[in-house]
Amino acid sequence: MELSDALLVIGRDSRVYDALNEPRIGHDFRLYFCGKNEDLEAFLRENSVRIIILDTEEPASGDIDILVRLKRFDPLLDVIVVGPVARPEDMLEWVDRGASDVLVRPLDISAAAVALRKLVGKRDLRRETFKLEKQLEKKYVFQGMVSKNPYMFEIFATIENIARFVTSVLITGETGTGKEMVARAIHQLSAVRNRRLVVCDCASIPESLFESELFGYVRGAFTGADRTKKGLFEEAHEGAIFLDEVGEIPLAVQAKLLRVLENHQFRPLGSNETKHVDVRVIAATNRDIALATKRGAFREDLYHRLNRIEIRIPPLRERKEDVPLLIHHVLETIDRAYGKSVKGVSRDAQKRLLRYSWPGNIRELENVLQSAALATKKDFIDVPDLPKILRDAKAAGLTRFAAGTEKLASLDEVEKDYIRHVLSAMKFNLKKAAGVLDISRTTLYNKMEKYGITREKNS
Repeated sequence: MELSDALLVIGRDSRVYDALNEPRIGHDFRLYFCGKNEDLEAFLRENSVRIIILDTEEPASGDIDILVRLKRFDPLLDVIVVGPVARPEDMLEWVDRGASDVLVRPLDISAAAVALRKLVGKRDLRRETFKLEKQLEKKYVFQGMVSKNPYMFEIFATIENIARFVTSVLITGETGTGKEMVARAIHQLSAVRNRRLVVCDCASIPESLFESELFGYVRGAFTGADRTKKGLFEEAHEGAIFLDEVGEIPLAVQAKLLRVLENHQFRPLGSNETKHVDVRVIAATNRDIALATKRGAFREDLYHRLNRIEIRIPPLRERKEDVPLLIHHVLETIDRAYGKSVKGVSRDAQKRLLRYSWPGNIRELENVLQSAALATKKDFIDVPDLPKILRDAKAAGLTRFAAGTEKLASLDEVEKDYIRHVLSAMKFNLKKAAGVLDISRTTLYNKMEKYGITREKNS
């Protein structure tokens, strides 16, 4: 157990916190307390909390909601529930909702200490076992993903654990974090690895074509339908389908998607025939779908059906120790693809790459390195080979994005700079730039017009 482990107590009052703040526990943890109405997600992010004790009350419905919210925010959090003496079925409900353990009130400190040590021991063993396995292979590569970040090790272990189970998985994370790679890893480790993984980019499908794209259509279903066409779900039969940016699916189509998930049945557009499919669904989004359900933009029943297991991919700025590994890995890929012989980056260039906050995440890093590797005339990448946003010392530190002593920029200024940077890196290939930005080309055109960005001024 590391002495720096953070333990957060959540309760209406501090009685449980006060009871735990004694040598058997206080020496092993940094102990924190939060009220139930505080911004728990912000506190978890700021203090790197991995273990929580939730002090519950009767009736427990509100506290169950807190547990669900915590697990939705980070499925890998360990939550110990403390509550009144309960029936076995009540305790099972807590565990079913994601609790790691249940302790009864009045709290026995010795029992709490044992439960915490067991829990931390399991976490450490899981991480260290996985880490040692990767070290024995002399690399930090898992199914094409590169990391030495402890949280990513937990994600890799989770992927290995769930891959064999045919259940829906929801992958969340910012654009460019590698959600499709996670989906491919799950499929590659599953029992249907030899079957197709059909990829559906929901963000690129016009709203009027969603139903026919997903479920197909028969000849004569609409004007221009001169033949019968299979949909993506039928193409994925006995395999898996990856619904990237699932939050873009229109509400009208969501009901039909829910039926496929629940009954494995659908009807092609214009057909009276019901088709049966056996498909594993892996979905991904960079949006807060839980919030979308509250606003009525996404069906709550579909969200819960997709979210049987959630994997949150952290942004690159939260795993900066991976940047040198990723640089090496990406440059090896570039060398193989283009026949270049770029051995690495200079020390000054690496400092700038490490200071940058990477709003476009791994995808942006890959694009920057590819552009720099193809531009350099040396066998390494130096500062002059980097895009302007990284050559600029102020931008390299990205003080605009961090709270500091300098004046913070507006959101429009930040967006304008980043769009310029991506366009420059993509040599004004608008299709590629729109892909990196994860927006349509029409939206990119509109933003370029809004900010006065032209090829002549920025190429």
